[in-house]
Amino acid sequence: MDTIISISNLSKVYANGHQALDDVSLDIKRGEILALLGPNGAGKTTLISTICGLVSPTSGSVTVNGFDIEEDYRQARELIGLVPQELTLSAFESLWHTIDFSRGLFGKPADVPYLEQLLKDLSLFDKKDQEIHMLSGGMKRRVLIAKALSHEPMILFLDEPTAGVDVGLRKDMWKIVHKLRDAGVTIILTTHYIEEAEAIADRVGVINKGKLLLVEDKDNLMQKLGKKQLIIELSEAIRVIPESLASYALVLSKAGNKLTYHYDTTADGTGITTLLQRTREAGLSLKDMQTKQSSLEDIFVDLVEEST
Repeated sequence: MDTIISISNLSKVYANGHQALDDVSLDIKRGEILALLGPNGAGKTTLISTICGLVSPTSGSVTVNGFDIEEDYRQARELIGLVPQELTLSAFESLWHTIDFSRGLFGKPADVPYLEQLLKDLSLFDKKDQEIHMLSGGMKRRVLIAKALSHEPMILFLDEPTAGVDVGLRKDMWKIVHKLRDAGVTIILTTHYIEEAEAIADRVGVINKGKLLLVEDKDNLMQKLGKKQLIIELSEAIRVIPESLASYALVLSKAGNKLTYHYDTTADGTGITTLLQRTREAGLSLKDMQTKQSSLEDIFVDLVEEST
């Protein structure tokens, strides 16, 4: 899978001295779904805006399919569709005029069949003659996607695409994203919804305070950084953990009837067998056991805390 966006040593310092991006380097692969996670103010939107040519970098470079975003702005920008966080739509224009006009802005010839199919894919076709202000918030989000895709871009940026929409619509939009990826569109999304990245991303990037902390294949990230918990339920509650089990850093529940052991799945040994043996030797009777895998959210929180 070759590179479609190449970001090299990108930095952005605003006039007030705030450094929104700090030496970010990243290659984005053609046809992948990349999720950028980060808290508010981490630099996600600034990074997207810089790639799209809306913000001028202080230093560094970005190329889109080989075109420099500053020297070859027009060629680079026409390859990109952008769905912003805010609803930036003209309230009294019809849905059809909105996307048709957006296509024309990029110099694309009229293509009624393409736009009609686009609206059908987004479940908007029956609303095509309605004015924007008559649509629900979720419909307006879909219109933003249709507008971004009207000129048939190779790359789609989704900046918090499901903010403020209900769970049902969110899942519908995930299906749309997968369909676009299957059609060869490269998709970069920022999100606060960890489950969104976990559900649809191929790779996950974590950014905080303008620094890109890591970019990793989602499954590899879960395997490398994910931890498991062994939860041991006791037949009888205890008040304190026996001294003989101190080396395992067990966590005792408030009720005193559960012990939680954190272990690394990538280590040579988990220590579980010895732990269970010593638990019995300490006179504790086991009622039940279960394991729990760390979620992407747990990993994200740990990484951000380490960087602060």
